[in-house]
Amino acid sequence: MHCTHPQTRQRNTSGFTLIELLVVIAIIALLIGILLPSLSSARKSAWAVVISSNARTVLLADTLYTGNNREYHPPSYVYGADRDSMEWRLNMQRATHPQRINGYIHWSYALFDNGEVPQDAFESPAVTSRGAPRTNPGGNPDDWELGQVNDLGQGEGADWPRDRQVPRLAFAANGAIMPRNKFNPTGVQRKAQLVRQNKIFSPSSTILIAELKDTAQWRSLADPGSESGENVIKSHRPITPFFGLSAGADVYNEPSSLSLPRFSYPEIEQLRQIRKETTYDAIGLIVGQGGSSSSLEAVGDTFNGKATFGYLDGHVELRDLIDTIEDREWGEKFYSISGNNKLVKNADDED
Repeated sequence: MHCTHPQTRQRNTSGFTLIELLVVIAIIALLIGILLPSLSSARKSAWAVVISSNARTVLLADTLYTGNNREYHPPSYVYGADRDSMEWRLNMQRATHPQRINGYIHWSYALFDNGEVPQDAFESPAVTSRGAPRTNPGGNPDDWELGQVNDLGQGEGADWPRDRQVPRLAFAANGAIMPRNKFNPTGVQRKAQLVRQNKIFSPSSTILIAELKDTAQWRSLADPGSESGENVIKSHRPITPFFGLSAGADVYNEPSSLSLPRFSYPEIEQLRQIRKETTYDAIGLIVGQGGSSSSLEAVGDTFNGKATFGYLDGHVELRDLIDTIEDREWGEKFYSISGNNKLVKNADDED
């Protein structure tokens, strides 16, 4: 019997050549280059939806607050009468904090009292840690930024002072609507005053809150004038673009008895130049124009140079900061300051 063995076939076991491998890598790199911008755009679009939703929640809470408080908006912050309650006293609202250990009471907590707003409504997925830390974060180390110090120069984990403010904050108030606490300062012409909703001209085009800018360790909210310099993150402060016409940086020293308007928006071209230079020295041209309110540079630019703004009528828009100033959307008056608080036109208007 003759046996035959099936013919053994030799299989080709060779792999990719170097050229083929390089071609595959090039194709993958090309696909990544094509897809990444789309993925980034989709991610930012999702962020924008969340931020807009959160801003609307905050605006609704402010509406509930004004409805429960004779139409008055809350102050942006006040000095606390003690360490942990919501009590504050008018005679303590001076130029400097008489009891710094008591910390600040912030407008975010004022809204909690009236609407029980969830803390995450004040946050943003588009920024570091979902928002800026409190100026005085308190005893939880997770609430601090790297290298941050509080108003007393203490570092991470210091129990007191602890501000009554949400742990992470992605929105700042318009200082012309929610005033700083300077209700009882000495030696100045003007004082802060609470603002009633029915006194505001054109609520649908007046900003109440603005999205904050994400910078390294929230440098846009730093206070170079404090003893601890840029390690103090002044997240409790409002934002205002207004400056005085005679007293320079400090609006509280503007004459209060004159019949002429005493405040103005900054020059649009100056702001465009500041943005072009993108240096903190240039930003210093407008820091403090509102009497130690936060710089305009603290306003966000996450979405192609635009930020989320919430308006007094409850709607939200994605806008360029400079456009909001050019359109006078921060107010037709410096509502939150005593005396003649009318505005002139933008500083660079010709007519």
